[in-house]
Amino acid sequence: MKPQWPSFPLKFPTSQFRHLASSSRLSNPLSAAIQTTQTSTAAVPCHQDYAAVVANQISSCANAFHLVQIHARLIRTRFLDFNSAPFYWNNIIRSYTRLGSPKKAIQVFVDMMRAGAGADEYTLPIVLKAVSHVLNYVLAKQLHGHALKLGFATNMYCESGFISLYAKAGEFENARKVFDENGERVLGSWNAMISGLAQGGRAREALEMFLKLRKAGFRPDDVTMVSVTSACGSLGDLSLGLQLHKCVIQVRMAEKSDLLMMNSLIDMYGKCGRMDFAYRVFSWMEKRNVSSWTSMIVGYALHGHGEEALESFRCMREAHVKPNHVTFVGVLSACVHVGKVEEGKYYFNMMKNEYKIVPMLQHYGCMVDLLGRAGLFEEARDMVEGMPMKANVVIWGCLLGACEKHRNVKMGEWAAKHLQELEPWSDGVYVVLSNIYASSGLWEDVERMREILKQRKLSKIPAYSLPTSLG
Repeated sequence: MKPQWPSFPLKFPTSQFRHLASSSRLSNPLSAAIQTTQTSTAAVPCHQDYAAVVANQISSCANAFHLVQIHARLIRTRFLDFNSAPFYWNNIIRSYTRLGSPKKAIQVFVDMMRAGAGADEYTLPIVLKAVSHVLNYVLAKQLHGHALKLGFATNMYCESGFISLYAKAGEFENARKVFDENGERVLGSWNAMISGLAQGGRAREALEMFLKLRKAGFRPDDVTMVSVTSACGSLGDLSLGLQLHKCVIQVRMAEKSDLLMMNSLIDMYGKCGRMDFAYRVFSWMEKRNVSSWTSMIVGYALHGHGEEALESFRCMREAHVKPNHVTFVGVLSACVHVGKVEEGKYYFNMMKNEYKIVPMLQHYGCMVDLLGRAGLFEEARDMVEGMPMKANVVIWGCLLGACEKHRNVKMGEWAAKHLQELEPWSDGVYVVLSNIYASSGLWEDVERMREILKQRKLSKIPAYSLPTSLG
């Protein structure tokens, strides 16, 4: 199937992108009523108005610290002893999860069970969200057994929650078992399976599940299509991607304001290598967030269009959109592709100093690759030795590849030593090291490498690929 969209220039006018860029004290935790009526830890029965205030304050907490204060007050006043309905417990559990404290949410659920409050059909789906954040597979199994005992396992929210949780844990057989056991499936269960497969690296299975969903007569929603387009992008199948885009339009989800769907399409086209199509979607959007810009930047960098990636980043900043750590991976990768060492250093420092983003392994990897390609081996070594974490195979491989390019024997031996420690079974290290020796005329060392390879019962490695570059 040939793409039906016109081809858009990758080197678009700067003014065009800039136009798009321009278009784009601690509160009282329980209210005065609580402060005036609850001055001691004595148990006092609560009126309905008081209970409503408590419920509202729990739901409106802005951070976990405030919620801990409210929760502590409820324990001291024995509020939950007099208001033991699951609604209040559920509210606390939901709020802890929402505020990024899933372990605390799980502990509240345990306390709820010990207090004999009893879970209802809303409790387990809420707890499942908390468990999914900590990926506690043992607890997931216990919750599943508890749901079966209470008769909630086939509840549509519980079912999709267990499917998602098992898939995140890599337990795809258990996820499929939960999915298959309920003959009366709902769209949420299909979405959970498709999303779990797509995020778990099983893109083709996710697409097969999507076809089954369509055959079963279900109408996909935006959650379905985001997962499916993500799977399509992982496969790099442009023809299928265009069909999915058409499906998105047919089910009326391609709204200019639908950030999640539009960002998913940009990411898909970027992974398929069609940045012209990605840019068309991007330019059509009414609003753009950090994911929109990052998908464009990473897409350009991924396919070697470094200048376009860096121009996109400059326009992103002019649009006052705050970049994240993924954005800077794309920016630094772009610097690697175009060989802009000074700009790479500038953006690396900008990430740390201006945006207070702590560099991750990917950022250090880009910098080592950038410095190594430029032959700045002392700076590359300082970068590796100054990392707060240990360098991985990719970083050492990039450095070794740079040593091969620049015929740096000493640094090559240093990188090879660390690679051998990480992957003692790898023969590719000896091959690259032999090439470095050969390019420097060190024939005795070349022969030594050959003898080592012979002893390892390997004379040639046609199928081995050592990662000597990030892009």
